[in-house]
Amino acid sequence: MARTVATYSIAACALEAGQWGVATQSKFLAVGSIVPWAAAGVGAVATQALANPGYGPNGLALLAEGLSAQEVVARLTDADEGRADRQLGVVDARGGSATYTGSECMDWAGGLSGPGFAAQGNILVGEETVAALAATFTASEGQPLAERLLECLAAAQAAGGDRRGQQSAALLVVEKNAGYGGLTDSLVDLRVDDHERPVSELARLYRIHSLLFGKTAQKDWIDVDEELRTELAERLHRLGYQGDLEQALEDWAGTENFEERVDGAGRIDPVVLEELRRR
Repeated sequence: MARTVATYSIAACALEAGQWGVATQSKFLAVGSIVPWAAAGVGAVATQALANPGYGPNGLALLAEGLSAQEVVARLTDADEGRADRQLGVVDARGGSATYTGSECMDWAGGLSGPGFAAQGNILVGEETVAALAATFTASEGQPLAERLLECLAAAQAAGGDRRGQQSAALLVVEKNAGYGGLTDSLVDLRVDDHERPVSELARLYRIHSLLFGKTAQKDWIDVDEELRTELAERLHRLGYQGDLEQALEDWAGTENFEERVDGAGRIDPVVLEELRRR
């Protein structure tokens, strides 16, 4: 028998940044393995309640064909005999959105949609949870999408959340060629599978992710003059990294997972410099 993914989620986009994503929390093990789906330049899908995981890849395929969010929801649910138990949120490539809650979803269940977002939840304390998702997303315009989605989860939890409690959470944000090494579209893909406070833990993981894989504008990098070069060499030496500065810095970055923030030794990312001075 299928298990009910009682949860709250928000599928959303930031068109100006070319980003789409989903954030979700549930009293359910590893909610990130089922609910969130997104493809850069295509859209985002959240599937939950008596979840139909096929809504994810099938919904993205329909979005890639150019269907609107509303058309995708209609196409998926019309073809699904179990639609009365499903819940679905979709955002398309143009920022259009739609949310669906089947008539048999367990109370409280419902959703709200607006420009660039679709928010939904089931087995919630009340409609305040979904309202918090929508209001927080709308009020945070201009911030990075990942941070907006995390704020949405925190606000929804503060408003009551899943009435059964907390267990897992996930954050997925995609952008063309914005992932590791510019070789994937997964800008952020973080999951907390089992935790007493999954939303807070997800925020902690995101802070680490931003430290290691965030990007500082090149104009803000610092030129390495002789004085700074000497300092860097001494600090790396104390940490056990020998040889010329460029090699030592590269070796340290590889050990500490800062390779995305290091590019030679002529200039240095201020985040990397701060971390080296902290060690």
